[in-house]
Amino acid sequence: MKISFLLHHAYGVGGTIRTVFNLAGALADRHDVEIASVFRYREWTKFHLGPEIRLTPLTDMRVGGDAERPLHSRPARSYPASDGRYVQHSRLTENRIKAWLAHTDADVVIGTRPGLNVLLARFAPQHVVRIGQEHLTHNSYRFALRTQLRHCYPQLDALVTVTEADAEIYRQHMPRVRVTAIPNSVPAPTVELSSGTAPLVVAAGRLVPGKRFDQLVDAFAGVVSERPDWRLQIYGDGPERNTIQARIDHHALNDHVKLMGTHTPMDAQWASASLAAVSSSGESFGMTIVEAMRCGLPVISTNCPLGPAEIIHHGSDGLLIPVNDPTAMAQALLSLINDNQARRQMAHAARDNARCFDPHHISARYEALFTELLHARSAARQGWGRRLSAARTEVIFVLTERLFRALNRS
Repeated sequence: MKISFLLHHAYGVGGTIRTVFNLAGALADRHDVEIASVFRYREWTKFHLGPEIRLTPLTDMRVGGDAERPLHSRPARSYPASDGRYVQHSRLTENRIKAWLAHTDADVVIGTRPGLNVLLARFAPQHVVRIGQEHLTHNSYRFALRTQLRHCYPQLDALVTVTEADAEIYRQHMPRVRVTAIPNSVPAPTVELSSGTAPLVVAAGRLVPGKRFDQLVDAFAGVVSERPDWRLQIYGDGPERNTIQARIDHHALNDHVKLMGTHTPMDAQWASASLAAVSSSGESFGMTIVEAMRCGLPVISTNCPLGPAEIIHHGSDGLLIPVNDPTAMAQALLSLINDNQARRQMAHAARDNARCFDPHHISARYEALFTELLHARSAARQGWGRRLSAARTEVIFVLTERLFRALNRS
């Protein structure tokens, strides 16, 4: 079958880009796969994309490209204004998306963020199986966006979340939507796995408030007081860098805690450590958890909503601790730092348990969903009932969009 992904842009290093590339690569072993990137910002993608996958940029934002066209200065009308990426869209970008959808010969099209899922639901031709992916969480969206999704998502054939917990929330709020949970995929590491002997803890992620790296630094101060031979490296960048560095300075930990900047891929960095730590107050999934486990690291993570508890088996391949509790983090780290045997056992379990996130296992679950939805296509489903439902959706969307924009102007 032919499968197409509709992606905001394919040229960065975000988690959505990475997981779409992983899934596309696994599906391309057996299917014709395309990634349509709404925006193009540079010549080459940051992540490797195999030659068997066709990359189709819809607008070129490089110098001398589509950014200079008059339509790009006009605000979008169909892309929902409540989506966080709305300001990057224009009449030009939404026209390009609509044209691509109108002419696609794909059997299945997968949208990868709410605004794109809305356009997919509203404008994809009837022969296309429409699947929306949610890489964030229902409760992280503003009320205005959740309202519009509730009216548009029933036009999708299925909605895929990355955790069962989030899927259940969508089922409660959108009972007319077919919702299934399929986690993100993470390929096997390309380096030798961790030996588990280095006195090093690694953490990674955007340096933003929700990751609570400041609390991880506080916790590590407690670790160093007992085990000054251990170090912490934090990979990533973002607006909280100075705040985190201030915490390091406050605890006089500059010899023990380092901010390492962004590094992609992270396999070698994970494998150089013996433990991984996650201090977030919320996670939509937990890609770094799976990456670390695949490299042979037990993970100590906050039991935050929604992802970690669906990945970590507490006491087997890692530890789950309360959110916003640096003391609990320090105690959990020390419990494995001081117990070499327990650390080795958890490392072995982490390697084994994380194999279920291999792209080929995850792609098989998607293939089963594609096949089921394609078989479900029938004259009745494509007939007047669906068309009337789509017409009703259009009326509701237009009215709510006008309301939200009016409220924003007031």
